[in-house]
Amino acid sequence: MRAIFASMFRTARKACLPTLLLLAAAAAHADEITVSAAASLSNAFRDIAAAFQAEHPDVEVLLNFAPSDALLQQLGAGAPIDVLATADEETMDKAAQRKLITPATRRNFAGNTLAVVTPADSGLTLTKLSDLTQGAVKRIAIGNPAGVPAGRYAQGALSQAGVWPLPEGRAVYAQSVRQALDYVARGEVEAGLVYATDALMHADKVKLAFECATEHPIVYPMAVTSDSHHAETAAAFVAFVAAPAGQAVLARFGFKAP
Repeated sequence: MRAIFASMFRTARKACLPTLLLLAAAAAHADEITVSAAASLSNAFRDIAAAFQAEHPDVEVLLNFAPSDALLQQLGAGAPIDVLATADEETMDKAAQRKLITPATRRNFAGNTLAVVTPADSGLTLTKLSDLTQGAVKRIAIGNPAGVPAGRYAQGALSQAGVWPLPEGRAVYAQSVRQALDYVARGEVEAGLVYATDALMHADKVKLAFECATEHPIVYPMAVTSDSHHAETAAAFVAFVAAPAGQAVLARFGFKAP
């Protein structure tokens, strides 16, 4: 009889094992935060999230990347986001005006520069923005200024140089800075205006012609969202990004100090 009960116990324990493992996994990540960040931060934030989780093994960081304007729309529509990181202050200002972030947690954490890139095999010599008007440059990829910070930075830089609007039919508008970079990498356009960090990360696919001044500095702000259910953990992540460990990762990917 004892042997029968022992066998029944072993069977029951095996049946419960998957449930126990799921409970253990849930306990291992007692806290979970969602970080919505500008597409240009993708590579750096993946490494930062991994480093943060190594220091906080009870926390899981879920990453969501998209153009800054799209992230603002998602947050405004009620998406469960704990941290918002944008590629410009204008978008974060709009989030603050709509009371979607906690103002006291807002801080600038990185800077960037705008660069003109050409396909890796291009024979064009471009040294200044006015060179984009030469006949050999038939198509130029930029982020759509109506929805992409990189596009607004590009528009401002081109305006300062006296070459905006671009000649008829030359502007190829992208829905993100990464899409603009892809157009250049695939040779679908002769040039593109992207962040210098993206150009450096894809040096095997595009050639960085030159970096150019922008009308306003390229600054990346971040903040804890006002509806975050994990505000303390979210604030810890923001602090981690601004601390030496996070800044070292950003520098490794080409970002500048804010």
